[in-house]
Amino acid sequence: MKKIALLLAVFAFSFANAQAPLEEGGIQLNAGFGTSSWGTPVYVGLDFGVAENFTVGGELSYQSYSTAGYKNNILGIQANGNYHFNEILNIPSEWDFYAGANLNYYSWSKDAGYTGNTDNFGLGLQVGGRYFFTENFGVNLQLGGGTVNNGGKIGITYKL
Repeated sequence: MKKIALLLAVFAFSFANAQAPLEEGGIQLNAGFGTSSWGTPVYVGLDFGVAENFTVGGELSYQSYSTAGYKNNILGIQANGNYHFNEILNIPSEWDFYAGANLNYYSWSKDAGYTGNTDNFGLGLQVGGRYFFTENFGVNLQLGGGTVNNGGKIGITYKL
């Protein structure tokens, strides 16, 4: 019983020391999987704290899918900006709630003969949140996105 109580105390201490959102000048790494009508994208990105409650970032994504017997690969590059609502909503420090917009470019690699969607640029809106288990490590969930990564994303976040 004492071991269980000690373990619970350690977890409670680590949760109490979690810090969010990203401070001005801070950098965080995000990585994970997304949902899309064109397969399952894998992504990695960085966010930079540019002002109190504001971040800008960049992201790379890759996904592959087949349709009507044709194989397609999509490489995405995205720039985003987000406003973090923790201060105005008085959210506990281990949470980070944000919303923003993105601009993205996608490069399609298609089998010969495929004539499907080939739009290369997209704009999107997103809303998301993070939960930090420790000061530097957390999980993220985001809904929305750009042209290809339009469903949502789930992954991990690490503050550098």
